[in-house]
Amino acid sequence: MQDREFHEPPAAAGNAGIWRSIDASANRAGEALRVLEDVVRFVLDDERLTALAKNLRHDLAGLLAAGPLRFRAAARNVGGDVGASIEAAAALRRASVTDLIAANAARAGQALRSLAEAAAVVVPETAAGFERLRYRLYELERAALAAAGGRERLAGVTLCVLVDGRRDAAAFAALVETLFEAGVRMIQLRDKAIGVPTLVERARSAVAIARRHAERTGERPLVIVNDRADVAVAVGADGVHTGSDDLPTALVRRVIGPGGLLGRTAHDVAEAEAAAAAGADYLGIGPCFPSATKDFGAFAPREFLERVARTIALPAYAIGGITLERLDVLAALGIRRVAVGAAVTAAAEPAAAARAMIERLDRLE
Repeated sequence: MQDREFHEPPAAAGNAGIWRSIDASANRAGEALRVLEDVVRFVLDDERLTALAKNLRHDLAGLLAAGPLRFRAAARNVGGDVGASIEAAAALRRASVTDLIAANAARAGQALRSLAEAAAVVVPETAAGFERLRYRLYELERAALAAAGGRERLAGVTLCVLVDGRRDAAAFAALVETLFEAGVRMIQLRDKAIGVPTLVERARSAVAIARRHAERTGERPLVIVNDRADVAVAVGADGVHTGSDDLPTALVRRVIGPGGLLGRTAHDVAEAEAAAAAGADYLGIGPCFPSATKDFGAFAPREFLERVARTIALPAYAIGGITLERLDVLAALGIRRVAVGAAVTAAAEPAAAARAMIERLDRLE
């Protein structure tokens, strides 16, 4: 008896409209998830996100293949669909990868919600399954948007210079102005030896210099504050860079808001994947080499650097002992972004050192 019921067209038992809704929503969800999977796989080249998307799509297919849901197409009536010829007044734009992700995540989320609601009427035992898929989709959407957004905001930003507070405010301002004029598009204010009042003053100065540079050139360099999300927000910096001893990534995001750049240091694959999953916009990976300014107990294995470059879509900046001569070594591992300190700031001519780094990195693209 049970088997015969499963082989009856769903519409035959009544609720034909509900079954038509389920069929249409199932198709929309599957199509949108396929687009998301293709984007994270072929555009972002992100192995972890591809696995998440593929598993989500397969689990949806599994739910739809169970019980009477597998006969939903029997209720299909394309010719009788009153909405088939109605076009939206303004479709979501597709001008970037983030647009593509957002539009298809929205489409999939709406379809899954419709599936859960409609299924509750005719196959209530499946409704919770569709709801669980919807919440998994939200996690995929967040991580994919962070990866794509980080790439877009940091496009062409291959060099980040780590700047300390210098001996006084004038020396700091002179260095920052020199770096921006040399073509540096991102600095990170990093100085654990100065107090918060001085850090605030230096960060405010860097932001003001970046704004003046933008007025002259039309391009505003990014100012990132190390560790202190509160300072970054207070002075209007572009973002904050944090490590494992700082606030968790998700809490940092709550402090700086959705528009702030959030960088996270990762020393192994697990930390890199966790940062990506929690919504970081870019990674600092290392330490890579012995440094003139800091002692490291251990260095990042070659396999870790290669794996991050190969499988995680977030922009990744190699850190620790980076010099001009070592850029080719990193490029061989797939890494073409670096964060440097002394190699530029301690050079006899910081501007010349920065330009040489940028030119070499540009040739590696």
